[in-house]
Amino acid sequence: MKGLLPVLIFTSIATWMACTGTSDDKPLPILGERDISPAGDTIYRQVPDFQFVDQDSQVVTNATFANKIYVVDFFFIHCPTICPKVKANGLRIYQRFKDDERLGMLSHSIDVKNDTVAALKRHAEKLGIDSKKWHLVTGDHDAIYGIADDYFSVAKEDPNTPGGFDHSGRLILVDKNRHVRSFCDGTDAEDVDRFMKDISKLLAEEFK
Repeated sequence: MKGLLPVLIFTSIATWMACTGTSDDKPLPILGERDISPAGDTIYRQVPDFQFVDQDSQVVTNATFANKIYVVDFFFIHCPTICPKVKANGLRIYQRFKDDERLGMLSHSIDVKNDTVAALKRHAEKLGIDSKKWHLVTGDHDAIYGIADDYFSVAKEDPNTPGGFDHSGRLILVDKNRHVRSFCDGTDAEDVDRFMKDISKLLAEEFK
């Protein structure tokens, strides 16, 4: 049931966003579950602490994105379906915000067996990306698959799907406080255009 929660939550969020839209004069919503403290304060769900290794063999943690917002996705190098489209649209985001140090990018490989650090390095070179800006990471199997839930994404092994993995093509936007603020269908260029506007909006909001 746990694996269904991100789908259910994001489906509800997507429906709400489609119906209401986001006004230019209003901040992006904080998405996901929330609690109320005994004092009556709203406590929003946060991305937990993490530790992975990127294409340069550098340890990537929450501290890597301190005082930054960042874009997240889940992929694997030899994906025969959605990953090439998602990466192509990710490159559009990368190029748009390449010189803006306030934005980082984080891609988790879900093929921890084959997507080694060396393989990720070759893939990064093929994409032509700066590893200081865009981290392609691998790490502990359970840690990567578990954190997908925290981003309201989907990542699981499934021998019945092409490539052997079932995963979401979402690109997800996280703010400086580890809150998910927006997402898009990474295979849909028009939705990515809207997402880039959300990125610009969050940059303006977070760095006044």
